[in-house]
Amino acid sequence: MINFLLALIPILLILVLMLGLRWGAVKASIAGYLAALLVAVLAFGSGIELLAYAHLKAQLATLDVLLIIWAAFLFYRVTDEAGAVSVLGEALPHLTADRGMQALIIGWGFASFLQGVGGFGVPVAVVAPILVGLGFPAMSAIIIPSIGSGWAVTFGSLGSSFQALMSTTGLSSTELALPAAIFLGVAAVITGLLVLHITEGWRGMLRLAPAAIVLGVVMGGIQLVVATQGPWNTAAFIGSIAGLAVSFGLARLYRGPEKHNGSLDARGLVIALTGYAILVIITLLVQMVPAIKGLLGGVVMKAQIPQLATSLGYVTEAASTKPISLLNHAGAVLLYASILAYLVYWVAGRYKKGSVQRIVTGTVKRVKSPSISILLMVSMAVVMEISGMTETLAEGLAQVAGILFPLIAPWIGALGAFMTGSNTNSNVVFALLQLRTAELLGLTAAIILAGQTAGAGLASVVAPAKIVVGTSTADLAGKEGEVMRRMLPYVIVLVLLISLLTGLGVWLMP
Repeated sequence: MINFLLALIPILLILVLMLGLRWGAVKASIAGYLAALLVAVLAFGSGIELLAYAHLKAQLATLDVLLIIWAAFLFYRVTDEAGAVSVLGEALPHLTADRGMQALIIGWGFASFLQGVGGFGVPVAVVAPILVGLGFPAMSAIIIPSIGSGWAVTFGSLGSSFQALMSTTGLSSTELALPAAIFLGVAAVITGLLVLHITEGWRGMLRLAPAAIVLGVVMGGIQLVVATQGPWNTAAFIGSIAGLAVSFGLARLYRGPEKHNGSLDARGLVIALTGYAILVIITLLVQMVPAIKGLLGGVVMKAQIPQLATSLGYVTEAASTKPISLLNHAGAVLLYASILAYLVYWVAGRYKKGSVQRIVTGTVKRVKSPSISILLMVSMAVVMEISGMTETLAEGLAQVAGILFPLIAPWIGALGAFMTGSNTNSNVVFALLQLRTAELLGLTAAIILAGQTAGAGLASVVAPAKIVVGTSTADLAGKEGEVMRRMLPYVIVLVLLISLLTGLGVWLMP
């Protein structure tokens, strides 16, 4: 019991600092990391060699995730600087004047599309002002894209959160993608209904339920196919594109009152879409064409970790770290797409003087803090793993939770996302604990981990850090508490759904 409580200190410390004292993720992760180091050395007998290899492993795992995060936001900045995002946002209201359909298409489909390629609060920051301009109340304009994009978080940002899950646990996409995509696909259908409820209440939800169900099945289904058949890092992106394509047809059935939204810039829309088409084409070429994939797969980074043991006798067997194929990594694919998209937009005259500097500066500014917190949290998680702290926590959690653990696992992921503001960070901090607990209980690890990442993705939208982004773009600064109170019931419904699916999955597939 004493060792269990000591091993719990780093996690509890982060919770208290972020939820109680409202510290930022970077400051709290520094404290959690230092606490893990002290407990590992003083209570679990970790030596210098063990800690050195733990940090080597952590740095490589961090790089695997950050390559995607850096390049994903770079791609977003390239398209945003060219005006592509605003052009798409201006074009969508032309489809329909029906308030409910506007919420589904812009607040759900378009927000999910932005989550697929950007993340980092981008869906709310871009979509909330559009909805306010269409006459939506400011509170609804924040809540709709927040809830609407949650289902796309795990495979969004070109798969950075899912990459963190794989890097932390050592499991492959073949093992993890199917259950995660199934859970999130079901959540996608329910999300559409919730978006309608936020917009027009029960009557509006019932009126447009068929359209929401069709869009949810399309987006969730396409995400499932792409996640399992590849390339998984584009699953949310392609799923949301499919949803937007279908919504064009559905919009004809729900036109709403005639309303003039100005003229549509068809040429600008085609140019705007070109950058995203380039991303799809390059991703398919690099990931699906064997000759190209083989040519770019020659540069691999990995390290050999020897057998390590603490003075208390906890042994970590010798193993190689997960190989990072640098030239056909998802981050590299995004970089290639960013360069080509920039050239296309530049030729089309879409950039003003100083665009390169603004793109680079904006990218560095936005990813700097998340990168530091991810590095620290990965380091904390690996130190806890190799020192035996995670094993101790897993044993205690297995004894306490027992057969009910599948119902609890998604809430652990949700808690991690709420306190860190990130599905990625939640997977980094809790995935190993969830994996080891599942193994000790004899449960299907892939299903438990699917519950972890799905719960974290859906709950990440209500994290204080993301709510602040929304309120700042919809002129509701200072009303973060009210926004959170309005969002929480919808998030609880979605995480409860994942909890039930995880329980059913484990009990039906022991």
